[in-house]
Amino acid sequence: MSPFATIPERTHQPLTPELKERLWALPSANIGDAMERLGVMDPAIHPVWSGARCVGTAHTVWTRGGDNKYIHEGLATVQPGDIIVVSGQADESRALIGELIGGKARIRGVEGFVIDGAVRDAPGLEEYRMPVFARAVTAAGPYKNGPGVVGATIAVGGVPVNPGDIIVGDADGVVVIPRQHAEAVVAAAEAKRDAEQATRDQIDRELDLAAPDARVGASG
Repeated sequence: MSPFATIPERTHQPLTPELKERLWALPSANIGDAMERLGVMDPAIHPVWSGARCVGTAHTVWTRGGDNKYIHEGLATVQPGDIIVVSGQADESRALIGELIGGKARIRGVEGFVIDGAVRDAPGLEEYRMPVFARAVTAAGPYKNGPGVVGATIAVGGVPVNPGDIIVGDADGVVVIPRQHAEAVVAAAEAKRDAEQATRDQIDRELDLAAPDARVGASG
C-alpha cells in the first residue's frame, strides 16, 4: 500500500473576503516580521515576472524533481482562491509548469503557484496574469511519470506548508502563515506596517524640510 494512502480529504475553507482584503494590504516583509522571521521561504523562490503578487490558501503537491504528473492531479482538485504550492525537490533542470498550465489554472480560479523547482514561459504566465514564484526558469520541459501526492504536508523553500495554510507572495518573496494563527499574525503585521508607515512619514517630512529635491521623483 502506498504510504500516502491515508492522506485525508481536503477540509480547509477559502479565506473570508475580510481576511483576504487585510492580507492584500500587507507586505510579505511585515508578515515575516510578525512571525519573528519564521515562515519566510528561501529567497531563491522569487517571482518569475515583475509585479507578481498572490494571496490565497495552500493546495499542496509533492512531486519528484522534474516531473509534473501530480501537478496536473492537483489542478484537477483545486478550488477558487487556492495557491498551488509544489515541493519539487528544488530541482532546476526541468520546468514543472508553463503558460498552458497557468492558463488552465486561471480558468479554475487559482490565485498563483509557488514552486520549489523551475518553470518556463515566463512571458506567457505574465500575459495570463498568473503569479508564479519559483527557483528558476528553464526551457526544458518536465516528465509525467510520478510519483507524487496531493494534499500532504510538505516542505517548500525550507518552510513547512500544510493544506489550507495562508500564502502571501510579492516582490520580496513568499511567506507562509499557519492557518490556525492567521488572525494573530495579521493583527501583528498590521501593527508593524502602521508603525513603519509612521516612521516613513517622519523621514519624508524631514527630507522635505532639509532638501526638497532629495526624494526620488522630485521635480526640478
